[in-house]
Amino acid sequence: MVLTPMGLRFRGRLLPCAVGRGGIAADKREGDGATPVGVHRVVGLLYRADRMARPAPWARPILPGDLWCDESGHPLYNQPARAPLAASHEALRRADPLYDLVLLTDWNWPHAQPGRGSAIFLHQWRRPRYPTAGCIAFSRADLLWLAARARPGTRLLVPGALAGRLERRAAVARRE
Repeated sequence: MVLTPMGLRFRGRLLPCAVGRGGIAADKREGDGATPVGVHRVVGLLYRADRMARPAPWARPILPGDLWCDESGHPLYNQPARAPLAASHEALRRADPLYDLVLLTDWNWPHAQPGRGSAIFLHQWRRPRYPTAGCIAFSRADLLWLAARARPGTRLLVPGALAGRLERRAAVARRE
């Protein structure tokens, strides 16, 4: 998988996508809204079993109480967690469809460095090209296609040459 200004290239297809509202950044920090530059790997696949069939044999269902810790100083920072959790976190089981299907990446994982950012996922977009908090987002159909073909260890290249280039696109999409 290679991120380009036009979308994500994978297996001969170009999938339109959205990136973080902070654009692409070589110096990713928690809360900056940026998608990090680098060579990342797919390390997990989560899905809502109450909303869709298992997208791949290695997918794990998202259960009630599944969380992702995003509190920089916490021992579970950038790790899955279970409710209740007093630390700052994201609920993986959401009312909206954004996390019905989630490919997890190895950004700042498995040994997270505090403040480097957390929860860089590939997930469904809110609407076409609408910026994320740092993830890469797709239409539901394209995400299902991607999840059926990606495997653990699949590489995701976010080129450094994109740093600073996609912020303008993110700003335009926010205004639309």
